[in-house]
Amino acid sequence: MHQNGFTTTILHSDREQSVEHGAVHKPMHPSSEFAYEDARELAAVFQGKAGFTYARQGTPTTTALEAKVSRMEGGKGTVSFATGMAALSAIFTTLLRRGDHLVSSQFIFGNTNSLLGTLQELGVEITFVDVTDAAQVRAALRPETRMVFTETIANPGTQVADLAVIGQICREHGLVYVVDNTLTSPWMFQPASVGASLVMNSLSKYISGHGNALGGSVTDTGLYDWSGYANIYEAYRKGPSTSWGLTQVKKKGLRDMGGTLAAEPAHRIAVGAETLALRMARHCSNALALARLLESHRGVARVHYPGLPGHPQHERAKALFGSRFGGLLGVELAEGVDCFDFLNRLRVVLMATHLGDTRSLALPAAHTIYYEMGPERRRQMGIADSLIRVSVGIEDEADLLFDFDQALNACLPG
Repeated sequence: MHQNGFTTTILHSDREQSVEHGAVHKPMHPSSEFAYEDARELAAVFQGKAGFTYARQGTPTTTALEAKVSRMEGGKGTVSFATGMAALSAIFTTLLRRGDHLVSSQFIFGNTNSLLGTLQELGVEITFVDVTDAAQVRAALRPETRMVFTETIANPGTQVADLAVIGQICREHGLVYVVDNTLTSPWMFQPASVGASLVMNSLSKYISGHGNALGGSVTDTGLYDWSGYANIYEAYRKGPSTSWGLTQVKKKGLRDMGGTLAAEPAHRIAVGAETLALRMARHCSNALALARLLESHRGVARVHYPGLPGHPQHERAKALFGSRFGGLLGVELAEGVDCFDFLNRLRVVLMATHLGDTRSLALPAAHTIYYEMGPERRRQMGIADSLIRVSVGIEDEADLLFDFDQALNACLPG
């Protein structure tokens, strides 16, 4: 039996369910509340029947987007949030309690690092390890360990976690395995393939893709049996145990904490997702071409990109992601090349914080998004003072290569 591919499935997913007035896209539903003619039906929805009551807990628009993300990730269910950070906050604060232990990658996004610092203040013990070496994850485990967290590709050092072996370790010990798939996107990689329990995506990035909406999601792969997880509240121990974790994340993260994705950005993200495969192919090809150019330029000391044979996890990246290595580069400039002067000479690339946009973006990582961490934490993450983070867009390849080449040449000493 023929099975539709990635893009065909996403393009036509809305119309698999009834869509008002024959619309091609699921329309926006900006209403904050939903009324019922029968009070018994209203009560039934409050008690667990599918339906809508108050928009803080979801709308038809967010539900349609969640169905798309679940299909992309091969998951059993998804909950959407106002931002990726809201999604991560919901995972950690609803599934971990004081005294629990979390093993986390030491190569994590700056805001995620800050969030985990807050968790530590609330009594959650956290051990940061080099996830490129799964043995360090195993060595960090304790009797009170509940969860392991990692990103697929680190931002901006591009370290690639030993995702498959970490998944085996989590299965052996009954641990919740949380994978942030933002840098790869579900087109490049599905964390369910390595045994992930929950997958987080910052929908603001590649899935939306146009820098015009914020959003985040948590997808349950269905691979973890929550009946053995101690931190599920009694109120959510109903129905199949495989859904308990996501139900708790949704109820606590949306109803209690209010991290709700509004209808308008949800609609924008859903439309943007339709071209994910087309955009990601261009992101990846542009990034590889640019990495090769920069690697050979005397104005560059080092290029961090998994697609380069010299990358420490190049072979692992090929095994996990095939011939696609993402759109993010870390570029360390040669001695004597001032990072600010270089950035100011770029003409096509925008100086902005974000990634996954159709436009190429760059910034001096140590002086901006990772400045608050301090030099010691940056050193642990491999972020040099001269490191430029580049989110490669979908511009014409020749234009990007020319822009970087001319900017570097103008900044060479002597």
